[in-house]
Amino acid sequence: MTFLFQASPLLLVACAAVLGLMVGSFLNVVIHRLPKMMEREWQAQCADLRGEPTPEAVRYNLVVPRSACPSCGHTIGAMENIPVLSWLVLRGKCRHCGTPISARYPLIEILTAGLSAYAAHRFGFGWATLGALLFVWALIAAAFIDLDTTLLPDSITLPLVWLGLLLALRETFVPLPAAVIGAAAGYLCLWTVFWAFKLLTGKDGMGYGDFKLLAAIGAFVGWKLLPIVILLSSVVGAVVGISLMVFARHARGTPIPFGPYLAAAGVLALFWGQSLTDRWLASF
Repeated sequence: MTFLFQASPLLLVACAAVLGLMVGSFLNVVIHRLPKMMEREWQAQCADLRGEPTPEAVRYNLVVPRSACPSCGHTIGAMENIPVLSWLVLRGKCRHCGTPISARYPLIEILTAGLSAYAAHRFGFGWATLGALLFVWALIAAAFIDLDTTLLPDSITLPLVWLGLLLALRETFVPLPAAVIGAAAGYLCLWTVFWAFKLLTGKDGMGYGDFKLLAAIGAFVGWKLLPIVILLSSVVGAVVGISLMVFARHARGTPIPFGPYLAAAGVLALFWGQSLTDRWLASF
């Protein structure tokens, strides 16, 4: 199998795309369920602190219960859960009650497949592709969870930091010193901005999850690419924020998640960070 992937890069890309479709389907489950799992855990902890009996909850995790239509409760069978294809065959509706199914589900599957295929094409067969796949999958999940809930789960960001540092032991993307400094600098950079903004305004400008996410990105791409990550995420975030206020009448005080922009910038930095930095420096 190793020989086949090394001899035929196209086969590796195709397998990565198919794997990406399946992982994308699972990421839809993670995006939907992980925040609810976190909320249940918080409620149990609060009840324990108040000395109240913890309410018995129905078992709920990433595996059980089986996925079902939120409107009619129809359990989704295996043939209804084929990435992208099932959504197209069902015409974006529940087979049982006809309730529309969000197009975001197949779009996340397509996005995951596309980025997975490109990672295989970009890095070839080896540890770099495996690391890039895990990095991209984690960032997709984190971005959409933050978009929906303004939460960035520690169960995604913290393992991603350690994975980046472990890969740096092999100098998969950057040497270990660059990864360690990148993780520390990524966290401290946004931590400093957070406290400067808080001291000036008395308000929280962002959440601690953003610090951890940038630390994870820094562990993968190294400290030298952090400026381009911060620049890209800030510019895109500012443009989107202003557009929402102008065109969608988004209230100025309404929080806008920063995680999706950090995640997008992190993927760009992993794939094209050095070339983007070189072009930027050459323009001066």
